[in-house]
Amino acid sequence: MFIENIKLSFSAMRGNKLRTVLSLLGIIIGVGSVVAILTLGQSATESITESISMGGLNSVTIYPMPNQKTSGVFTEDFGDTLMRNVDDIDAVLPQVSSNAYVRNGQDRMSVTVNGVLSSFADIQKYEVDDGEFFGSLDNINRRQVVVLGADVAEELFPYGDAVGQYVSLFRNQAKSYLVVAVMKNKDASFSGSYDSGVYIPYNTYQQRFRRTTTVGSYVVAVNENADTLTVSDRITEYLDDLVGSDAYNLFSPATLVEMSKQITGTFSSFLAAIAAISLLVGGIGIMNIMLVSVAERTREIGVRKALGASPSTIRGQFLTEAITLTLIGGLLGIGLGAAISFGLTNLVGWALHLSYSSFVFAMGFSMCVGVFFGWYPAMKASKLDPIEALNYE
Repeated sequence: MFIENIKLSFSAMRGNKLRTVLSLLGIIIGVGSVVAILTLGQSATESITESISMGGLNSVTIYPMPNQKTSGVFTEDFGDTLMRNVDDIDAVLPQVSSNAYVRNGQDRMSVTVNGVLSSFADIQKYEVDDGEFFGSLDNINRRQVVVLGADVAEELFPYGDAVGQYVSLFRNQAKSYLVVAVMKNKDASFSGSYDSGVYIPYNTYQQRFRRTTTVGSYVVAVNENADTLTVSDRITEYLDDLVGSDAYNLFSPATLVEMSKQITGTFSSFLAAIAAISLLVGGIGIMNIMLVSVAERTREIGVRKALGASPSTIRGQFLTEAITLTLIGGLLGIGLGAAISFGLTNLVGWALHLSYSSFVFAMGFSMCVGVFFGWYPAMKASKLDPIEALNYE
């Protein structure tokens, strides 16, 4: 009986092609809008996440605020103290930096000079293009060696062969540094640009480049199996007890990711709810079409009832027709929404991340619309008196 009802539904749609197309438009537009909005929202979220991830989601950066409370606390050895008191921390890297000039012959450019430990490149997943990143002995012996970011190397050594050459770093006076490595290009993070920086051993920076005992920041590498936000909360709690909340600033890319997901998720859901209104409008259109169909086929209904068709059979026929309409409209709407999403993500340069949950939601909602708005015409058809129906002109 169900298969027979589907065949009757397609037969009725073929008999009134224009009316069928017009009744489908509302469902197609509604489903397509919901799918496109939710897919674009997910694509935006994933693109933002990928962009933020360039800085490393498994890291937390602590920026000390120099004052009396922090005197003697935020030192080079603070990392060991933090690791003893907070779980799931793999490493803590102290960093210092300042702006300066680097020169090779007559070529000069402004750069950020970063004093880092030898483990900096491994923890930051910063790959060497040529040479070898300086080692722990270079830091212990305060050697004047330097690693160049990709843009700096290209500017000062346009023909390559930077490794083994000497460059001058100077703030107040120039000092000669041996280039030991050139790094590969790496996208900028929220902490700054990698490619436009140069890197020297931490002790060399503090003792030879710029005499200071102040640590600029600490990069905390979180265990990959741990939740970065949870570890970030533990660090915050520990530091609040140690020096107070006004003695430092803490930044975590994972926090930005979480915020972006919440914002884009809420916004997408809001827009999808608005788009779903068009599904209701399409449902009303289907109900109107079904009511017209019942009126046009009154004599057919009378004949079927005279031949023994029960009210539930008649009701099932017209309800199946309404659901078939919304099912076809839903499938076409999903195709339209996916096509719109593909075009717009290509236009703005996002990676397409299809929201399969939106397919299920849109199809489920459209099916509910078909049942809801198809029920009344189906009930009306099933309650027709067979004698009156046979005499209907």
